[in-house]
Amino acid sequence: MAFDIEMIKSVYAALPGKVEAARKALGRPLTLAEKILFAHLHSDQKLENFERAKSYVDFAPDRVAMQDATAQMALLQFMQAGRPKVAVPSTVHCDHLITAKTEAKVDLAVANAESKEVYDFLSSVSNKYGIGFWKPGAGIIHQVVLENYAFPGGMMIGTDSHTVNAGGLGMIAIGVGGADACDVMAGLPWELKWPKLIGVKLTGKLNGWTAPKDVILKVAGILTVKGGTGAIVEYFGEGATSMSCTGKGTICNMGAEIGATTSTFGYDDSMSRYLQSTGRADVAAAADAVREHLNADAEVYADPKKYFDEVIEINLSELEPHLNGPFTPDLATPISKMKEAALANGWPTKIEVGLIGSCTNSSYEDISRAVSLAKQVPEKGLKTKAEFTITPGSEQVRYTIERDGFLSVFDQIGATVFANACGPCIGMWDRVGADKQEKNTIVHSFNRNFAKRADGNPNTFAFVASPELVTALAIAGDLTFNPLTDTLTNEKGEQVKLDPPSGDELPTKGFAVDDPGYQAPAEDGSNVQVEVSPTSKRLQLLDPFAPWEGVDLKGLNLLIKAKGKCTTDHISMAGPWLKFRGHLDNISNNMLIGAVNYYNDKTDSVLNDLTGEYGPVPATQRAYKAAGIGSIVVGDENYGEGSSREHAAMEPRHLGVRVVLVKSFARIHETNLKKQGMLALTFADKADYDKIKEGDKVDVIGLTSFAPGKPLTLVLNHKDGSSDTILANHTYNQQQIDWFKAGGALNIIRKQVAG
Repeated sequence: MAFDIEMIKSVYAALPGKVEAARKALGRPLTLAEKILFAHLHSDQKLENFERAKSYVDFAPDRVAMQDATAQMALLQFMQAGRPKVAVPSTVHCDHLITAKTEAKVDLAVANAESKEVYDFLSSVSNKYGIGFWKPGAGIIHQVVLENYAFPGGMMIGTDSHTVNAGGLGMIAIGVGGADACDVMAGLPWELKWPKLIGVKLTGKLNGWTAPKDVILKVAGILTVKGGTGAIVEYFGEGATSMSCTGKGTICNMGAEIGATTSTFGYDDSMSRYLQSTGRADVAAAADAVREHLNADAEVYADPKKYFDEVIEINLSELEPHLNGPFTPDLATPISKMKEAALANGWPTKIEVGLIGSCTNSSYEDISRAVSLAKQVPEKGLKTKAEFTITPGSEQVRYTIERDGFLSVFDQIGATVFANACGPCIGMWDRVGADKQEKNTIVHSFNRNFAKRADGNPNTFAFVASPELVTALAIAGDLTFNPLTDTLTNEKGEQVKLDPPSGDELPTKGFAVDDPGYQAPAEDGSNVQVEVSPTSKRLQLLDPFAPWEGVDLKGLNLLIKAKGKCTTDHISMAGPWLKFRGHLDNISNNMLIGAVNYYNDKTDSVLNDLTGEYGPVPATQRAYKAAGIGSIVVGDENYGEGSSREHAAMEPRHLGVRVVLVKSFARIHETNLKKQGMLALTFADKADYDKIKEGDKVDVIGLTSFAPGKPLTLVLNHKDGSSDTILANHTYNQQQIDWFKAGGALNIIRKQVAG
């Protein structure tokens, strides 16, 4: 039986009535996304025809999921909320703190020793507050959620941007910061701006070398990394229903890379098959009973342009395998064009490593299709030219692919199997030689390929592709190899061609696992002790942030004017810094060290106004904090793109940054800044970015009459005695203004629970 089956049944019992009420209120047919959104309005939220990209709306999600790196801060905040137990089903998944270095068993043992303090904290706090706990090695959060918790028509939030993976099972699943998760676990409404809707109509059917991954690689090329911001992407059409459930999950997962709020698919037979195969026939039966409400109304699919803000159409029968990259996930190149693109751009064409797996592509189907290519290596007298690694998504997948002989096939071609964890996908890869920073190329089936992302080497050119294409390219060792047309020279000097991949959508013998790695919480956690050592370097209890002083902010020092792409990786790096995710002061030593300073084109080198010398960003900001001087950070377009990590907002807040002023924000990061009591502002005129000068002192005027829709005035006081006055826009509603005034949303939660 499924987890939380009674909760799922209650959602389905209320679904028809809520959908009908919404349809009546809008006077028109509904998309799937609208049905799920309207069905999850908070009880205090009035039903109305909300304005897309304008209306702030309160929701009541069904569940919360947290991974171990972000769960630490989320749960440290929840401990301050004063509740004895979480208000909705919640889980913690230990997947981010395991370094991929040697192989699964060795790496897992090292992680269990190195991060024992953190794992013990997460285990005990989960036990105390009624949270399901998935141990290290159990699997990657999104794969485990898909296998155990996701259900069609449900709404979930998770403290990881790739929470959206659950859209593969027809959910509205949204990545958030830990403060948002804390709200929902504390029983409060969760706020989201009513999203725009992008429809993607899939016609035809995937064939040959083309995989579900190629759909999202193509979409990323069309929409770019910010084209989905503030929107839900809804996939439909014959191409959608012809695809596997886990293939749909891959597409939704990487929707985070176009900035989408989430992506989803309508309930169909592939989802029913997956639910039954993963021991949830009861969920499938319940979903079958309300199937019509788990898809958009027929009129929507018949005339999508009438109901979606934007419609994209892709013919899967004609879709070509893609490689996206390097350094950004939206630079899409069809495999047939890679040779000329690599030559034109000077990309290194020798592939050093091929990596498959991750939360994006680690399903049974993914691995079985990759193994069909690995089998051809000995059969056709070939030798794999690049290193090759596999990261299974869960212990259930790993155990099943071992039982079915897949791991022994990979072993025969010299592959390394890493632990069931995030590993190289998030920079937790202790890659030999990466410290030499040599120019090299890798291909992987992950989702992100920012500079330094996988191995810390800024000169590693990373390309994203399907597991099938990654496997073929690793065998060839050449970025320009096109398996659809090209041959390889085998050990005998013969020309051989790889056969197209093939594999099973689900294991014919069913899934199997000895120990999935789950720990149920105590029925009564009142006697469970959660201890955090005051001398710990890994964990630190939180102190509340100070409320706003009630006056305009004057004389803010310019800390940094960031140039170009500034993702959450640039603001708060992962990799070795993950170990400090539960210790705000220690992790603040990585604040903005990856951002490029506009004035000298260097990273981690900014002018210290107190000394007149250049120094590291965190040390400079700590000097300002010690002197009681606030500061401002200035950024470019789509600032905060990437992960949901709220550390990128909490670190500046902790060190005394008061304002972040940019050309545009990524959705999650803007919300995280607001939650922590920061001012997140955008240039009213983007050209004013050029008016910011090194050494500026900035005044923020208008805070005493801070109101929704009313711009603030900024005075830029330059070193030469001159000044510029510019306007800054914001998207704060009244509740978010209250967060700012209180010093953060958590300060308000604490008062509400105490009151």
